[in-house]
Amino acid sequence: MNLRSAEIVCVTVEDPNNYDAVNFLSAFAEKELRPAGHHVTIVQGNQPKPTRLEGLAPALKTADLLIVFVRRATPPLADLEAIREHLAAGKPLLGIRTANHGFAVSPKDPPLPEGCVAWPEFTPEVLGCQNTGYETKGLPYRVEVHPAAAKDSPLLEGVEPGTIRGYQSLYRVLPLAADASPLLLGTAEGIEPGQPIAWTRLYGPAKARVFYTSLGAPEDMAQASVRRLISNAVRWTLGQL
Repeated sequence: MNLRSAEIVCVTVEDPNNYDAVNFLSAFAEKELRPAGHHVTIVQGNQPKPTRLEGLAPALKTADLLIVFVRRATPPLADLEAIREHLAAGKPLLGIRTANHGFAVSPKDPPLPEGCVAWPEFTPEVLGCQNTGYETKGLPYRVEVHPAAAKDSPLLEGVEPGTIRGYQSLYRVLPLAADASPLLLGTAEGIEPGQPIAWTRLYGPAKARVFYTSLGAPEDMAQASVRRLISNAVRWTLGQL
């Protein structure tokens, strides 16, 4: 990797509850990532379960960045081990919305087939947050700079938080890991406290850069400031910002 190009792997799944993630990542790669000189591989898991992430492990061997926009995937152990190895090497990860429960099973899910595994610890250990449901059920929420955010954060360059509206449920993620640095706060009318909706942290002994945002619904991604936030996050995770 150099300052202009990187190997980026996106993992997602064509799931009606995954907020049209496949189309977003495909468009984002075509309009933002590839024109910036990056090589992008999109690994799309299958439906119905069990989730197979064909090609993920070999793709991660040379990846500079992993983008996770997948929900409740329970792939073969080798795929999750490849993600762990990526992070252990100090390589970054960018999580979008459903990554919050990316590898956690639902009580409604059938028993896992032999060889397939869940990784519920990914949420608190890697992303640095909790997954305790929704603060709102589909109600929109307003966005502002988190009071603890650095006022000159390069991640917010070109982003106008006050213009952003979250159009799907506000995730309950508190408490964040002690080392997390919140950037944005989402607040629904009449519901307190607000919930962090974007933050960064460093994971593990190798201090892999991690960025997460719970924005990610199609209506969210249609907003220029949200797309700019994701673009900035790509640059930050790659050490280019």
